[in-house]
Amino acid sequence: MIPSDAPLSKGFRRRDFLGHLAAAAPLMGLGAVRPAEAGPAEAEPTPSPRHRRLGTLEVSPIGLGCMSMTSGSYNPPRPKEDMIPVIRGAFDRGVTFFDTAEVYGPFTNEEYVGEALAPVRDQVVIASKFGFAFEQGRRAGRNSRPEHIRRAVEGMLRRLRTDRIDLLYLHRVDPEVPIEDVAGTVKDLIQEGKALHFGLSEVSPSTLRRAHAVQPVAALQTEYSLLQRFPENQLLDTCEELGIGFVPWGPVCRGFLADKFNEYSRFSEASRYASVPYFAPDALAANMALLNLVREWALRKGVTPAQFSLAWLLAQKPFIVPIPGTTKLHHLEEDLGALTVTFTPAELHDFRQALSEIPLVGVRPPESALVDQ
Repeated sequence: MIPSDAPLSKGFRRRDFLGHLAAAAPLMGLGAVRPAEAGPAEAEPTPSPRHRRLGTLEVSPIGLGCMSMTSGSYNPPRPKEDMIPVIRGAFDRGVTFFDTAEVYGPFTNEEYVGEALAPVRDQVVIASKFGFAFEQGRRAGRNSRPEHIRRAVEGMLRRLRTDRIDLLYLHRVDPEVPIEDVAGTVKDLIQEGKALHFGLSEVSPSTLRRAHAVQPVAALQTEYSLLQRFPENQLLDTCEELGIGFVPWGPVCRGFLADKFNEYSRFSEASRYASVPYFAPDALAANMALLNLVREWALRKGVTPAQFSLAWLLAQKPFIVPIPGTTKLHHLEEDLGALTVTFTPAELHDFRQALSEIPLVGVRPPESALVDQ
């Protein structure tokens, strides 16, 4: 994220918005942004304004992605004593949905989350993911064999200091294991009480349907943002048809939509940013047109680009729950400010029209939504 005194757009600064957020803190989490053109939810009972529904699981409308706290992917791993206050601070501000995975660290991320949330365990929803093999503490390919899933879940329960995983995701598809076998194993774990809901990550609509036929899927987690819009090719429609929630990871594109980078940003070969296609020099230069559009609309709304980007996602479907990640509590407070942003149908139409006219570089094509990742 950008420094607190760095300009956001035409005179707006992050610290100015944080002052506004402090004044508005009591409002945070009180209202999920439902698309202005959408009618009432059909399912009963209707979730309260403080929550959205992933299948039958109720969560806060914005969750906290915890990966960046330990993964070392885009910043150095942070000490546990620094991250526990961020996780607990999120709960204190109304966040009830926390996302982790055994591969984050690996393993240490779940330990952070487990320790931080142990005192409030029954008031939160913890999501974690399996699907990778490990050798000598490092990821070593994919493994979703039933016996491996069971071992993975036992480790999760121990590290998370809990007796159940509220939302148990398959992190990535193992091409050697039929998805029906994975769903069947999770179904058994649900019947045993070790998991409560089933989730999938980065799968195609056809795989989603096959899994859902064996064990109802509560949530699909896939990259989705103003920059990465490929899920609009059948994935969102499939979720809506089947009553599955959608959890976007990367909702502000690793900081790009938070105004962290510009066309002059460059990354060392050792940085993971260098391997992200939309951070290549030509892509950054081309995609500034999108960031400029976001800046313009954020200024119009009196919010930050990150808040606008998250609010736009929330406005697409009432079952969308983004999980922005952060290691700083004031950035989390900024993200939660997206809950105060509303759109008229005309605004959504006009913004979508302007968005459609911007050619993007380095993004996943629409057809990638139809293939397991």
